[in-house]
Amino acid sequence: MNDEPLFEAVLSPYRSLGRIGFVVLMGATTLITVIHMAIFAGVGAWPVFAFFGLDLALLFGAFWLSYRSARAREFIRMSRTDLSIRKVAPSGRAEDHQFNPFWTRFNIARHEEIGITGMRISSRGQQTEVGSFLNPEDKESFATAFQRALATVKR
Repeated sequence: MNDEPLFEAVLSPYRSLGRIGFVVLMGATTLITVIHMAIFAGVGAWPVFAFFGLDLALLFGAFWLSYRSARAREFIRMSRTDLSIRKVAPSGRAEDHQFNPFWTRFNIARHEEIGITGMRISSRGQQTEVGSFLNPEDKESFATAFQRALATVKR
């Protein structure tokens, strides 16, 4: 049997702000915040000084969480006899799903204004969501390519 992959995809979240952009943005924000903290500390407004520091810490925390979630990956590989999906969480924990492509269904949930809101692969009582972190254009692109490959396998 020929078990060559007919379809392979690696799905990952998109982040528009790269490392250099992050350094520039946070450097400028930190500089401006420190200047404002010094001004308020100079006039004796210590509570405002503390809240500026808290705001800066929360901003760093939000970016840290965003970049951490960008480490998620989904590896999808389909041959004529096997469909395997490996989901890797940001923590590094992996979860594997195996399907027979002949019995597999690919379900897409759509919203008329947004487009694809969810994609689910199911077969014989098993199911898994794929590409939940993708933007609408990438979801459309993946769905088209995956449907085409699944139809090819079922012929």
